[in-house]
Amino acid sequence: MENSTWMTNRSDMSGFILVGLFSQTEHPALLCAVIFVIFLMALSGNSILIFLIHSSIHLHTPMYFFISQLSLMDVMYISVTVPKMLMDQVLVVNKISAPECGMQMFLYVTLAGSEFFLLASMAYDRYVAICHPLRYPVLMNHRVCLSLASGCWFLGSVDGFLFTPITMTFPFCRSRAIHHFFCEVPAVLKLSCSDTSLYEIFMYLCCVLMLLIPVTVISGSYYFILLTIHRMNSAEGRKKAFATCSSHMAVVILFYGAAVYTYMLPSSYHSPEKDMMVSVFYTILTPVLNPLIYSLRNKDVTGALKKMLNVGMVFQETVK
Repeated sequence: MENSTWMTNRSDMSGFILVGLFSQTEHPALLCAVIFVIFLMALSGNSILIFLIHSSIHLHTPMYFFISQLSLMDVMYISVTVPKMLMDQVLVVNKISAPECGMQMFLYVTLAGSEFFLLASMAYDRYVAICHPLRYPVLMNHRVCLSLASGCWFLGSVDGFLFTPITMTFPFCRSRAIHHFFCEVPAVLKLSCSDTSLYEIFMYLCCVLMLLIPVTVISGSYYFILLTIHRMNSAEGRKKAFATCSSHMAVVILFYGAAVYTYMLPSSYHSPEKDMMVSVFYTILTPVLNPLIYSLRNKDVTGALKKMLNVGMVFQETVK
């Protein structure tokens, strides 16, 4: 009897209902417009940064290669969740099928995991550049950079292939309403009618490992970087080193802080409203902030942008 009930619940499960972000506000149309503007800013900012890095010879260095990878991840990251959310609000539809939910979950987890390791690779790159400048061209050659970037994408996809199938195979016989604006793993697990405690412990341990390895690399890199900066005699050298490292540390704190809250804090600290606000921060706001952090505080990027704009203006004048 229990098996037949379970099968009935599974067969009726055509999909889920995303309660969404707009149900939390009295002015959904205004919030929708604001998120749409932020989405366009994130797409344009990261796309311009990618274009500048690939078109300017002066930016063909390992540091900017990793920044372009980060921008690519951010473009994909925000595109996984925001378009669906905005379309649902416009069309007054808040349903998502199980395959769509699984695909969204897989892409989101893959990109998040990839970014964890990419930020560690960027910290290692800064360590080599500042602590071993003479050996930098050899230690961070093009093949090494490609290998590190490929490894980041691979480890992120392992995360996606690990969590998505397990999460989506749990029986969902409770309410189909996901109190979130996308299919995040913890939000979907709350709908399961089976005991997920063992899986949650497993997921917690995996997240600890996923965070511990990059955090160890980042902490170790910056420990040696600070020692090297302290020994520098040149004030200009110290200033330049601090400038490049502070930009990276700002991104690390933003991204890792939100991840720690979502996956590592006990459930007593969580509520659907808090979870959505934190998710808005690292899925919508962080992709907008990253290109600003790396461009506004970087003379090489701003110089390349000015050069591109000047070339565009000259071309328009010659056409006229």
